[in-house]
Amino acid sequence: MVIDMGYWTKVGKRILVLLITILGIYLAFKLAIFYMPFLVAFIIALLIEPLIKFVNKRTSLTRKTSAIIVLVIVSLILIGLLAWGITALLGEATNLLQGLNSYIENAYNQIQNIISNIDFTKLKIPEEVTNVIQNSLWDFIGTVSNWVKNFLTSLLNFLTEIPTIAIYVGICFVAIYFICTDKLYMIDQLEHHLPREWVKRIGKHTRDLIQSLGNYLKAEAILIIISFVVSLIGLYIFKFIGLNIKYPLLAALAIGFVDALPILGSGTAMIPWAIVSAINGNINLALAIILLWVIMSVVRQFAEPRVVSKHIGIHPIFTLIAMYTGFKMIGVLGMFIGPIVLIILKNIFSTLLDKGVGKAIFDR
Repeated sequence: MVIDMGYWTKVGKRILVLLITILGIYLAFKLAIFYMPFLVAFIIALLIEPLIKFVNKRTSLTRKTSAIIVLVIVSLILIGLLAWGITALLGEATNLLQGLNSYIENAYNQIQNIISNIDFTKLKIPEEVTNVIQNSLWDFIGTVSNWVKNFLTSLLNFLTEIPTIAIYVGICFVAIYFICTDKLYMIDQLEHHLPREWVKRIGKHTRDLIQSLGNYLKAEAILIIISFVVSLIGLYIFKFIGLNIKYPLLAALAIGFVDALPILGSGTAMIPWAIVSAINGNINLALAIILLWVIMSVVRQFAEPRVVSKHIGIHPIFTLIAMYTGFKMIGVLGMFIGPIVLIILKNIFSTLLDKGVGKAIFDR
């Protein structure tokens, strides 16, 4: 039997390119976390770019002057929101952390009451199964309690590190300034230092990524902000009218985070919240939360077709697999990063996917 070394060399190169690309994406995400202020600056610069172009076209000002004007306005808004957000988060997170044990005890008592009202003998459920269910519920409550405590402790530790936050914010705003004002210079430098073939390939993939990922992320960011603002306003209204909303900002952030996750949506957090409120006898709060969820859903459905021009073209089952994989690898944040990596892989290997992965690698 004669082995075709040329064929297997091509197959090996294709597999090696695939593995190197996946490794490169992994390293890119690691570097993105390390250089987070610059990543945030790039995202903000991407969001305000249309405003800079608008001011530049409508006035006789240069791009640099237009960018500075927009940056000053955006910076004042962001600094004001940041100061209010840090102050509110410090207060809410501290109060929640101090009262967390009482909330866990109340949840334990509620579950105990529900279980005690169930006649397991009529359901013919063995006592061993009942014990397993009870132990699983207690373990779940303990796990959630520990996760919330760790999250709130980490959040408080971060918020109280004012010098660190000031450094991050300062670097971020300086980076936004340079990205917005010297965009063309940076592109010229990139073309000058990299080989021409690399520039062509990077330019092609960058344009494709901006179309499939950049626009998608920008659209999703707008939708998430809309959901967060609507939920925050609604929760603060509920708090002012006397409903039992003690932590509106934390709750709105949690709703916004869940809404950012593909497939799930804000209802994943709000519907269980309404059910628990109803079980506790707070019917008014339960109805208010359901009403807010309906308003948020209507606003999102109205805004989404106007903001999102294209779908990512990935079946929900693959998105769900990506979310699960990200969660298993790096935790809750991976549920958001997983689908992003999937979109990047789909874009980079679009030709390979169109032809068929196995065919593209092993065909002669």
